[in-house]
Amino acid sequence: MRNRLLSVVASIVLCSSIYADSIADSLMIEEVVVTGTRTTTDVRYLPMTVSVIGRDALTARHQSNVLPTVMQQVPGLFVTSRSMLGYGVSTGSAGGINLRGISGGAGQLMVLIDGHPQYNGVYGHPIADSYQTLMAERVEVLRGPASMLYGSNAMGGVLNIVTRAMPEDGMRTIVNLGAGSYGTVQADIANRWRCGRWGSTVAAQYGRTDNHRPRMGFEQYGGYMKLGYDISDHWKTYVDADITHFNASCPGSTSAPLYGSDQWITRGVVSAAVENRYDHNCGAVSVYSNFGRHKIDDGSADPATPTKRYFRSKDALTGISAYQSASLIEGNRVTVGVDYMNIYGRAYYTSKETGDVTDTPNKQSGRSYRNEVAGYVDVRQDLAEIVTVDAGVRVDHHSVTGTEWIPQAGVVVRLMSTGELKTMVSKGFRNPTMREMYLYPPSNEELKPERLWNYELSWHHRIAHGALTYGANLYYIKGDNMIQTMQVDGKPKNVNTGEIENYGLEMEARYAIDSHWSLSTNHSLLHMEHPVVAAPKYKGYAGADYRCHKWTVNAGIQYIGGLYTAVGKDEQKENFCLLNLSATYAMNKNLSLWIRGDNLLAQKYEINLGYPMPRATVMGGVNIEF
Repeated sequence: MRNRLLSVVASIVLCSSIYADSIADSLMIEEVVVTGTRTTTDVRYLPMTVSVIGRDALTARHQSNVLPTVMQQVPGLFVTSRSMLGYGVSTGSAGGINLRGISGGAGQLMVLIDGHPQYNGVYGHPIADSYQTLMAERVEVLRGPASMLYGSNAMGGVLNIVTRAMPEDGMRTIVNLGAGSYGTVQADIANRWRCGRWGSTVAAQYGRTDNHRPRMGFEQYGGYMKLGYDISDHWKTYVDADITHFNASCPGSTSAPLYGSDQWITRGVVSAAVENRYDHNCGAVSVYSNFGRHKIDDGSADPATPTKRYFRSKDALTGISAYQSASLIEGNRVTVGVDYMNIYGRAYYTSKETGDVTDTPNKQSGRSYRNEVAGYVDVRQDLAEIVTVDAGVRVDHHSVTGTEWIPQAGVVVRLMSTGELKTMVSKGFRNPTMREMYLYPPSNEELKPERLWNYELSWHHRIAHGALTYGANLYYIKGDNMIQTMQVDGKPKNVNTGEIENYGLEMEARYAIDSHWSLSTNHSLLHMEHPVVAAPKYKGYAGADYRCHKWTVNAGIQYIGGLYTAVGKDEQKENFCLLNLSATYAMNKNLSLWIRGDNLLAQKYEINLGYPMPRATVMGGVNIEF
């Protein structure tokens, strides 16, 4: 049944290309991105592969978090999950972002908000529950190393959330309310305003659920604010802040239940920037601080003997970023930038009874500061109108691990006005985290950065004035110095001994049949010489969107094959197929009703070993706009 459903949808996508020539010229859109170059650039001139998920796609299925939609839309990207709502942290957590077999759970893939790094300063990984749809105008995913522009932790790629703003004078408010299976409730409100040179965005969000297993409750609330001012036609500035707090419980795996395993997490970010834009040059200076407060009860196997202490951590990632880009001659673009980051982290335990700090198996008294300073230059040059050459280098100095050089180079050949052949060679790296160097017995202060090289060849083509677009990517990744925990002199120790050798194929296509119907599909094949958890060998998605009068219907089917849930001698893999459907009915211009069903085939599957996922679930709600 699963294979038959996939075959039908795939056939529709392939056969529909026969009729693509009947689509109007107006569908040809030149897509611009900022993630691959820091400046607004036509993606056709960039040698790297960047996927863009716009606001319409992010909100079509009424998901409160951007990650479920991003996982569907981007080939090669997989996000771990454990429940209907809430990724959580620590034991049994999910929200690990894996791209081409390179894991964000280990800090090897970076999440950005408006180009600013977002990760836990102690553990080095992103906090998935922080990435709310209410703040996002679009999400850009650069597949492959982005360390030349963004430094450490971008060795596997970056996911950049571009925040919202009001483009024209006026005010708009949107309220979205929903409820569904397992006592799940979600609510958010967003107001955007602009008057002359001033503009603002203010949003708030709340969500809670009991989830499908006992002791797996989740509750979250947060808010976002952005205030901007256009100093002149060429200069503008803004300040923004985002904060989210969530309480989560972990029931443990089905084979090893936990009692009293609870988490109280607060994450926030504040930033300010001044930007300039002229005909031949542009740039920005920004300051930011990403911070967190974590309180965790690890729980116990026996409810009669609860733990006696909390694990706590504080972290802050504070930085300054500046760049300027200029066109020196025709077809040329030179970007020069500098980055500085101070990374602070403290991990400790407190007694439940007295609140006193208890034993901390940390070096440096559980507290650490690190600094990173870097400079980079990127040069892009058009040659003979059909060729673009791009080359860049970054020198990055870390206060503990020293200096790293990160080059990248690529070529784009526009064989026709509607198609590009791209090739790319890039280096990625990741500095060891505070946990790996100072926290717990396996820690090792002598660790060196992880490194990898990525080689990529891609083809992208638009047919029928952009109604049908498709692309394919071949890549090869070779890495060493990966940090692993090994037995050294009879004791566990973190050492630079692991290797990465991955290669694969990614394919995607989109087809706007007419004003009512559009189809999309993407597929990825991954081979790993050294398998890792949460990296499927095959990931495929096919979706259809229908819009007519007051109705909008979105259907999608996703197949995951060869997903590693355990590696080594006890290796385990999962295969599953998920059918999702959502429908929205606009009662009038201000009010619409929606319903969403997930896993409608009621598949039984696990993504995290020992954490079964929910069967079919349903959500419904109302959207009010004025």
